[in-house]
Amino acid sequence: MFNSPQLDPVKPLLEGLQEFGYVDGKNMAVEYRYAEGKPERLPALAAELAQLNPDVIFAFGGDVAPHMKRATSSIPIVVLVSNDPVQAGLVASVARPGGNVTGITLIYDELAGKVVELVKEAAPGISRVAVLWNPDHADPEYRETQRAATALGIKLQSLAVRQPGDFDAAFEAAISERAEALITVSSRLLLQRRKMIAEFGTKNRILMAGSWGDWEGMALTYGPNQAVAARRLAYYVDKILKGARPADLPMERPTRFELVLNQKVAAALGIKFPPSLLARADEIIG
Repeated sequence: MFNSPQLDPVKPLLEGLQEFGYVDGKNMAVEYRYAEGKPERLPALAAELAQLNPDVIFAFGGDVAPHMKRATSSIPIVVLVSNDPVQAGLVASVARPGGNVTGITLIYDELAGKVVELVKEAAPGISRVAVLWNPDHADPEYRETQRAATALGIKLQSLAVRQPGDFDAAFEAAISERAEALITVSSRLLLQRRKMIAEFGTKNRILMAGSWGDWEGMALTYGPNQAVAARRLAYYVDKILKGARPADLPMERPTRFELVLNQKVAAALGIKFPPSLLARADEIIG
């Protein structure tokens, strides 16, 4: 079950399942349910899927998975979320889920502050950084970003957005405080508006940096690869179809992080990435 088809990791998941011998339309049938970006539809869609009594349910997103968990306590649920699954009430613990939910969380609190360090390395003169984030998205990344900013002597500005109508005020606040860089903490709300966010940075000549997700127009991004994680979920589906219980399958966190640098975007801001940063990049654009 998904909220918006624009962000669905269906293709990599199906590719991963093929490696285990499962082919949609041959020896596996897949039922899809989309909320089409309307969260109020999620409870009914979750109940509808549960009534179908499938062998396993895949729920994409920390805003979707709780609805699916409330809809059934018996059908195995495999999730891909970017929030804290314990804080969100999905599992008892990452190591011992203890219920009918398991999967992967993209949360990487230990490295969240790394984006701040990369921004400072890319543009050493920067001293004012804004962070665009959704406080309702249960993760510790803003806290860790604060910690890194303090260590680097950077003044951090919180731009909290909980709904689409909050973005204009957040952007105005960034301009008012003369933010030199803006870091986005990935969540569905932000990713659905990534084009608008990137355009704001370009228009106001603000260095934009993101974490996981497809952030076009950003000078740099650093985080786990969502497609790789989605493909990895095939392992969980296969285990469950062969009899394993979600309660016994520890949730995984990302172990590999990718640094993507966009030299074209940086050059438009008068920024030239140092050789030390370029040498560590997994991908260089432009």
